[in-house]
Order: sequence, then C-alpha cells, then structure tokens
Amino acid sequence: MTLGIDQPIQNKLLSFGEFLARYGSDNRYELIDGEVFDLEPTGKHEEVAAFITTKVCVQIDRASLPWFVLQRGLFRPSNVGMTAFRPDVAVVDRAELAREPLWFEQSVLTRGNSIKFVAEVVSSNWQNDYARKVEDYAALGIPEYWIADYAGLGGIRHIGKPKQPTLSICTLVDEEYEIQLVRGNQMINSTSFPDLNLTAEQVLRAGR
Repeated sequence: MTLGIDQPIQNKLLSFGEFLARYGSDNRYELIDGEVFDLEPTGKHEEVAAFITTKVCVQIDRASLPWFVLQRGLFRPSNVGMTAFRPDVAVVDRAELAREPLWFEQSVLTRGNSIKFVAEVVSSNWQNDYARKVEDYAALGIPEYWIADYAGLGGIRHIGKPKQPTLSICTLVDEEYEIQLVRGNQMINSTSFPDLNLTAEQVLRAGR
C-alpha cells in the first residue's frame, strides 16, 4: 500500500517515549493522539516552508528579537497526551527556554509560551492543520499561526468556495484564534512581524 502525505503509518498507538525512540531523530514524522504521521513533504511544500522561514528570520534579525526558528525540534504540549507536533516553521523565544524541562537534553519544547509564531504548510491530511492544530495551538497560547494552503486542499468551510490557494492568518484574541483569509495580492497583516511586507501570493508561490 502506498501512503499518502500526512497519513498514519501504524495501527498500534505509541506513547511519546516510544515515538521518540523510534522516530525522534527523523523530522518527517509527528505524533498525534498516539498515531504516527509520515509528513512526506513535497518539493513545493518545502519551498513554501523555506520561504516563510527566510522572511521570518529577516524580521527577527532586523528587530533584534531574542527569537530563532526551530530547525528539527518537536513540540510536545504538556497538556496533550501522546502528541508531538513537528511544525513546518516555529519561532522560539530564547528567553523562555530556561523553563523548558527537556530542552537542554533533547530538542523538545513543551510550553506554548516558548513559541511566538508557528506556520504549517498544508498537505493531503489538511484536517490536522485546520482543526486539531488550530484548537491546540490556541489553547497553548501561541500568538500567531499561519496555515499556508498553496494547493487549496482545505475544506470549503475553511477556505470557501470555489477552493483556491489560501493563507489563513490565525491571531490569538481572548484565548481563541481570529482567522483572516488572504489570497492573491492581498497584503499579510502579522501581529508578530508588523513590518512584514508580503502578499499571500508571494508566500503561497514561495516568492516565484
């Protein structure tokens, strides 16, 4: 059987420890409620994630923020059992790392306060990005979450009809995300990076 992108790859549910021992060193896997998902990013997926990373790093440097982009780490929320997300782009607050119980021995974050910004590039199992992660990232207090749906894969209730490439900007307000959909030449309004001068199309086409 050929697996699609973002599909669970085993029948037995794994604990975080079992997942870490088996898949922790490979950044193509993440754990959600005990299920291991093979992310298998396409080339376009990687281009979009890299473009966001590049632009975010420029903003961090210009503003001299004590932040950095997580490269190969896992995000294991302490209040969500048997789950370890591997965001496509995650901006970490260096000042919060002293409070992270696992960080200095493993590249694992457990606290929402450690993450200032996260972005996911949508693959075939878009439900995780539009539903599960929206709820969990908001509950954890992550201020800003982008869903970069460059192929318009998300459900109609998330991106409208007709379905088209869409960037969803989720901004935390009163512990819930307010979601703005931006497309084409519409400008992005980021609370984390207010000087970011980008359109949705630039992100979704990875600068092309």
